[in-house]
Amino acid sequence: MKTANSPVTKSKDILSIKKIIVSGHENVVYCEDKDTGLKAIIAIHDTTLGPALGGTRMWNYSNKEDALNDVLRLSRGMTYKAAISGLKLGGGKAVIIGDSKTQKDKKLMCKFGQFVDSLNGRYITAEDVGMSTKDMEYVRSETKYVTGIPESMGGSGDPSPVTAYGVYMGMKAAAQFKWGNNNLKDKKILIQGVGHVGENLLMHLTNEGASVIINDINKEHLTNISKKYNAKIALDENIYDLDIDIYAPCALGATVNPDTLSRLKCDIIAGAANNQLADEDRDGKLCLDKGICYAPDFLINAGGLINVYSEINGYDRDHSIQQTREIYDTTLEILKKADNEGIPTNDAALKIAKQRISNKNK
Repeated sequence: MKTANSPVTKSKDILSIKKIIVSGHENVVYCEDKDTGLKAIIAIHDTTLGPALGGTRMWNYSNKEDALNDVLRLSRGMTYKAAISGLKLGGGKAVIIGDSKTQKDKKLMCKFGQFVDSLNGRYITAEDVGMSTKDMEYVRSETKYVTGIPESMGGSGDPSPVTAYGVYMGMKAAAQFKWGNNNLKDKKILIQGVGHVGENLLMHLTNEGASVIINDINKEHLTNISKKYNAKIALDENIYDLDIDIYAPCALGATVNPDTLSRLKCDIIAGAANNQLADEDRDGKLCLDKGICYAPDFLINAGGLINVYSEINGYDRDHSIQQTREIYDTTLEILKKADNEGIPTNDAALKIAKQRISNKNK
């Protein structure tokens, strides 16, 4: 295991170390095991409010630098997600470099669990992209510092339904703020990414009578989901040019950027993806200037974190759902605050999150 402050540093790693220092992370650990083929990075951003909790993502990154960039952004987002949600947690995240469909097995996940355990509770892991509750079960065999384990083991199981419910609540709050009515019936909504969270969000919207359009890189899955929910399909090349009311990014981040914002014809952006703004300062301001109501991602997608946090003191699903339902009120409060101060919505949310962390330090 190699850490960012290791005394032996190769020259090619210098830029990465500078990036870690600038990002303000407390600890970044690179984990590698030749026997299992594991290559992973664990990033702990801030533990002021409590241990760093954040999921593990397995993705076929082009290189280690891309993986590092992702884990630094994701872990930072977890800090503010926990803070804005009033949880006694810090922010952390892990990424495993590889194809989750072909390179993931029990031995690899168990070895990853050993690396998590070596951090002695400063980082608690959970399920994310490319992971399943079964994977968390393997990790649990090596460390107690894991959440999102199967309900049969006393855990909360798959956090996706609760994450989706929180996004749904945040979307309805944005509708209330923008249109004076939170009814989404007949609203045209584009969901980009219909994985576990995206599909659960689609279910809520379909039940309310929204007109939903879906997009996903997995064409076979897209077709199956379309038939299941009677949802329309949009092809990749034209999704940002559609005439819609709400854009819901539920796949990977950075899809809200100058190019997409110049094409999007919507009033609201509210989705489950992390780090939706390619550049927080620039793109948050662009949303404001264009009159698009952006529901901050780290606020409305916090349901999954709220759900797994409940495991730490004994899982209570009803309490988790109630806390997640409160995302509606918090979102509405932040949107009004941003409007009153004439600032981007993500800035307003960050202000509140950072203030909570700062107050704890006093």
